[in-house]
Amino acid sequence: MLNRHSLDAVIIGAGVVGAACAYYAARAGLSVAVVDRGPVAGGTTGAGEGNLLVSDKAAGPELDLALLSTGLWRELAEALPEETEYEAKGGLVVAPDETTLKALRTFAEGQRAAGVEAAEVGAASLHDLEPHLAPGLAGGFLYPQDAQVQPAQAAARLLAAAAASGAEVHLGEEVTEILLDGAGAVRGVRTPRRELLAPAVVNAAGTWGGHIAGLAGVSLPVLPRRGFVLVTEPLPRVVRHKVYAADYIADVASGSAALQSSAVVEGTPSGPVLIGATRERVGFDRSLSTEALRRLAAQAAALFPVLAGVRVLRTYHGFRPYLPDHLPAIGRDPRRPGLLHACGHEGAGIGLAPATGVLIAAALSGAEPPLDPEPFRPDRFAPAPTGHRPADTPEENR
Repeated sequence: MLNRHSLDAVIIGAGVVGAACAYYAARAGLSVAVVDRGPVAGGTTGAGEGNLLVSDKAAGPELDLALLSTGLWRELAEALPEETEYEAKGGLVVAPDETTLKALRTFAEGQRAAGVEAAEVGAASLHDLEPHLAPGLAGGFLYPQDAQVQPAQAAARLLAAAAASGAEVHLGEEVTEILLDGAGAVRGVRTPRRELLAPAVVNAAGTWGGHIAGLAGVSLPVLPRRGFVLVTEPLPRVVRHKVYAADYIADVASGSAALQSSAVVEGTPSGPVLIGATRERVGFDRSLSTEALRRLAAQAAALFPVLAGVRVLRTYHGFRPYLPDHLPAIGRDPRRPGLLHACGHEGAGIGLAPATGVLIAAALSGAEPPLDPEPFRPDRFAPAPTGHRPADTPEENR
């Protein structure tokens, strides 16, 4: 027999974005349930590095969202247990030559106008910040607002805090149907174990966001973008900041399906160094790419020669939820009353989760949002032609 009861909202997805939506909705006094077919952080969140970045975002809506999240993450760091491993370590973006440094300078000028703190670092001063950096770099920019968390712990602690405020959590239950009333409005979800009735359903399903949207009868072109991370043996703190080469910014903004890689190197409180990041669109192919790993290792060693002889203990990979314009879908979907989306953040979901949660909570409660949600409208994409389904959809890769 199905368990039926009423709530204010059902949130599909127990990654960091879904957890943040539950946290802020519960704090707003709403009764919510979180449903996920797997465990907490079982998807993109658990395969991330925990980046909380403003440094890689040009002035615009995503940067506005990131700056809002930066302040919210500082508040959460005070409220959540230390296992979240929040580190306000700052980011250092380095340039190999004067041409790249000039481009970084222009990029930073636009960011500063939007509220980002960015300080140019001359070539002679780079080693004061990072003693083990390779010689010969032209300079870089220091971003003190960049930070990091342990992503799976962040999601788990947010969800636990939401539960302490009354949120329900149902793990290991796949949503098989989004329930509609006679007028076509959302009235809840069905899983194999229960019906959860609510006038609002939040799609926070990450790379499966397009599939969940389809259950509600609307289109959202979320595609998976695969990425790999290397994890070294524990080391002394040889990397002090989150350090990456300037070409990472171009990779983040690119829509190419081909393999792209640019070194992002950072230490962790427990000792291992994390090395990312690659991007490629290969559907949900989970096979190991030796070429991707080779590129990451070579680029990291070029940036930090001290890593050349260090052992890599393991690698992991996952899928970023990619939308064609590189902006997430956040808020109410006017095509289906009662349906909201909080997905498509690509590789920035951990950093953007708190601001997304605040926007969703405002939409659910009718409160004034802290920033204009218009750029994130879920219905901004033209529908796919009738009968067309992208090759990267989950149904073809199960």
